[in-house]
Amino acid sequence: MSATAELRSGAATAPDAPPRPVLSVEGLTISVRAEGRERALVRDLSFTLAPGETIAIAGESGSGKSLTSLAIMGLLPPPALRVSAGAIRLDGEDLTRLPEGRMRAIRGNRIAMIFQEPMTSLNPVLSIGRQLCEAIRAHAPVSRAEARRRALGALTAVRISEPERRLGQFPHELSGGMRQRVMIAMALALRPDVLIADEPTTALDVTVQREVLDLLRDLQREMGTAIILITHDMGVVAEMAERVIVMKQGQVVETGPVAQIFAAPQQPYTRDLLAAVPRMGDGSGAPAPATEADPVARLRDLCVRFDIRGGLLSRVTHRVHAVEGVSFDIRAGETFSLVGESGCGKSTIAKALTGLVPHQGSIEVAGHRLGGLSPREMKALRRDVQIVFQDPMAALDPRMRVGDLVSEPLLIHGIGTPETRRAHVATLFERVGLARDQLDRYPHEFSGGQRQRICIARALALQPKLIIADESVSALDVSVQARVLDLLAALKREFGIAYLFISHDMAVVENISDRVAVMFMGQIVEMGTRAQIFGTPQHPYTRRLMAAVPVPDPGAERPPLPRLAGEVPSPVYPLGAAPQRHRLRDIGGGHLVAETEITPAGGR
Repeated sequence: MSATAELRSGAATAPDAPPRPVLSVEGLTISVRAEGRERALVRDLSFTLAPGETIAIAGESGSGKSLTSLAIMGLLPPPALRVSAGAIRLDGEDLTRLPEGRMRAIRGNRIAMIFQEPMTSLNPVLSIGRQLCEAIRAHAPVSRAEARRRALGALTAVRISEPERRLGQFPHELSGGMRQRVMIAMALALRPDVLIADEPTTALDVTVQREVLDLLRDLQREMGTAIILITHDMGVVAEMAERVIVMKQGQVVETGPVAQIFAAPQQPYTRDLLAAVPRMGDGSGAPAPATEADPVARLRDLCVRFDIRGGLLSRVTHRVHAVEGVSFDIRAGETFSLVGESGCGKSTIAKALTGLVPHQGSIEVAGHRLGGLSPREMKALRRDVQIVFQDPMAALDPRMRVGDLVSEPLLIHGIGTPETRRAHVATLFERVGLARDQLDRYPHEFSGGQRQRICIARALALQPKLIIADESVSALDVSVQARVLDLLAALKREFGIAYLFISHDMAVVENISDRVAVMFMGQIVEMGTRAQIFGTPQHPYTRRLMAAVPVPDPGAERPPLPRLAGEVPSPVYPLGAAPQRHRLRDIGGGHLVAETEITPAGGR
């Protein structure tokens, strides 16, 4: 009988005997063959995982975390990558020696994995419901109707909005956060013995992240599922794991109980990793509130709506109220942050500011009002507003050299000669911490943090008055994230640039912002200075966001976060209907709070 079977059957064990590990990794070495020789990417990694235990593997990109998870799943791409030494044992059976047919029966059933990038893991030509049902029926002899019922239950468990509708949708129709929830639902539906979670909450909002982590804990309590958590979020490590393995460049740097590692890290790398974590309540990194400078951008009663057509005649039947009646100013030299969950309208506001989506209401940038401008006037106006996107690799053309990518805005606007443009780009590279000799490289030759610096250099090329940073550090390691945030702050002091910083990471927002606006379902529910929002939050939704932030301290008391009941809100309303507008009341010093309470129920 397997260890997991013994656990579930309640078999007697010696009172002091530790549980038999469900998974053992012994001296694992993963090698790559390139240019006729073999090089180890992961060296001599060993650990055990008991039923119901959570172990975290932490470290920066390139440390070997994800390679380890792929080796356990038997998904290393041959012949380039292979397990060259060691063993991976599931209940004593060495997975490295099993044929693919046997591994296929184990993969997804006994060992499941939540991948970091959901879009590459979901089939783009199959509906979400079909993919979930196929995964369930591949390992469980159930009918199509039962598989669909389980799939719907799994989507409901991860609190995806309108789960019945999502079953019929395709991956490209969902946001990044929704796709990640589908991947989590797919893994949870099969109730595995071992669940490998590779950065499972990177793309999720703090409240959804908290609920997903609670769901993983529930699964452990019910089924004794063991979890390998791969993450760079030390707050998640502190909250979820019992033991942690810190890796760097394919080797274990430090390992031990979470409380011990956080309280007294022995290695300099571990200390640096923990020191780089942004913390709630530590606003020391944030600048002083900006002076009453003239606004760089002014939004008044901004509305962005999208029509949904249906029926035989393709008439408009419903409308998405993505942004509804939003007003605020962004002053010169200040960082104004928009926070809120996915779908609240943050990125839509950024697109409206750059003229990428039609809008109602008034938007002024550098004293010029958007709307009714000729293409030439719009092109000139876009010099003043630049965007740094969330995914730098998707924002950079892989066929162009990075020097050409950064100089492209100058070329489009006819600024300078080829020689002066290259000199300007070289100066920008040095300013963002890159070398001049890297100008002729391609994007794939840089790390994620370096690619984000290239995007920042490109945004600076035209010397804009406003830079929109749309989740620009959410996918970066904590140490790289800290360096990019320091760079943004230094550039603001040097050039007087204003930032519209869009994020769902409340700890980062507290440490970088001058003023903050909290959004919910297309409207602002609270707005004020950093000290007002984080020191005395007034709206229940703001307090809920802050309560959901993982604290990088294993000893911290976590107050229970009530799970919302009822339907997840939706900004979709029938034609002719509209959401109730929130009226903001000034409670003193420019601290604005919505008088209308928000509820879990939304329009349809």
